[in-house]
Amino acid sequence: MLSPEILASAQKSVLCWLATADAQGQPNVSPKEIFTFYDAEHLLIANIASPRSVRNIAVNPRVCVSFVDVFVQKGFKVLGAARNFRRRDMDYEKWAAPLTAMASPRFAIRSVIVIRVTKCEPILAPSYQLYPLETTEQSQAASAMRAYGVQPLVDRI
Repeated sequence: MLSPEILASAQKSVLCWLATADAQGQPNVSPKEIFTFYDAEHLLIANIASPRSVRNIAVNPRVCVSFVDVFVQKGFKVLGAARNFRRRDMDYEKWAAPLTAMASPRFAIRSVIVIRVTKCEPILAPSYQLYPLETTEQSQAASAMRAYGVQPLVDRI
């Protein structure tokens, strides 16, 4: 389900965005900064400060997670069913171990959101579709760097 291309894209992302909905269908999107893939079917997200996401998952496990490289303006949308594992739950340690290794002592992991992936779709900035002959990853990155006021790193050997 999770191809090497999707895994590589997620590794380039500083944040992922978790979308949930409550029992009335009200959506909520929130950034998550400690996340990883457990295997080809499971995405793990550390619940550090996400009480609304956890409440929503308890009543509606359907979620969407997005990863976007803000420079090339490409990424992936991952759909699936989520479950929140608390410290007292069986298998908590199994799911928490990869995230605990990533987290610094500054971030206490309250629980682990485990998403069983059911579908993946690419995310592309509209320019790729509207102007395919002139839009490249390089042109998108150059435009984003101008917009953000940043310069590319130059390798120093």
